[in-house]
Amino acid sequence: MAPKTARARRLGIALRTHREAAGLTLEAAADEINSTRSTLSRYENAQTLVSPATVRALLTLYGVAADDVTAAVQLAKDARKPGWWVSYSYLLDRRTIDFIALEAEATGIANFEPSVVPGLLQTADYIRGVMRGGPHTLGDDQVEQRVQLRLDRQQRLTGDEPPILDAIIDEGALLRPVGDRGVMEGQLRHLLKMAELPNITVQVIPLAAGYHRGTRGSLHILEFADPEDPIIASVETVAGQMVLDRPGDLRTCTKIMEHLRTVALSPADSRDQLLQLLKGR
Repeated sequence: MAPKTARARRLGIALRTHREAAGLTLEAAADEINSTRSTLSRYENAQTLVSPATVRALLTLYGVAADDVTAAVQLAKDARKPGWWVSYSYLLDRRTIDFIALEAEATGIANFEPSVVPGLLQTADYIRGVMRGGPHTLGDDQVEQRVQLRLDRQQRLTGDEPPILDAIIDEGALLRPVGDRGVMEGQLRHLLKMAELPNITVQVIPLAAGYHRGTRGSLHILEFADPEDPIIASVETVAGQMVLDRPGDLRTCTKIMEHLRTVALSPADSRDQLLQLLKGR
């Protein structure tokens, strides 16, 4: 089963929209192309990659204009291209792969972390400390593979056309030691350096803010360049990463993120807080 990338999601939405506009049920459309209702449903929900030929057949059946058919066929071809993260698939569970595939295409990333520094802003030594303290016992080789994976995910932040990253960190995460003193000092310096980039904003929620809506767990919200791509939210649970795309869930997650921005220090005050934490070490 292929990862649910933004391109695959966009294609699935287009297939469903055109089918409904043509007034066809899943069963009727599937019959016309000698397929099944369940297969067509998986195409529309981006659970299975659809071939360019099938896209052409479906959209021709739906009476879609030639230019739109050509664009959708190209989208189907693009959706089948492997991402850089494919070589790490054996390391990860399906939910995490889905999230990384979506993150790799996002143009805007908002991330709140209550317990650790956001993964996209972690240093290699900090990542090692996190991996060694995780729920699984990992050998040195397995740790280093996961370190490299996370560093590869970070490359977009300083590459061409980088995404906008809004990182909100609970102060408790910055006070919690990961690795030795040198690791934490290096991590705080790295946060200060990354916060200077024009596409990155770092905000700290001080302990003085008390209990807030983000205390229960981490939250990601991903936005995409194409206006037809709905936002995606992801939460971390004890069972792993969970991607949310239902409108009600998205509204709740968006409101929580807005609340967290209001209780966090401003970017300038957050920088001062990071400097104070660094001096206090």
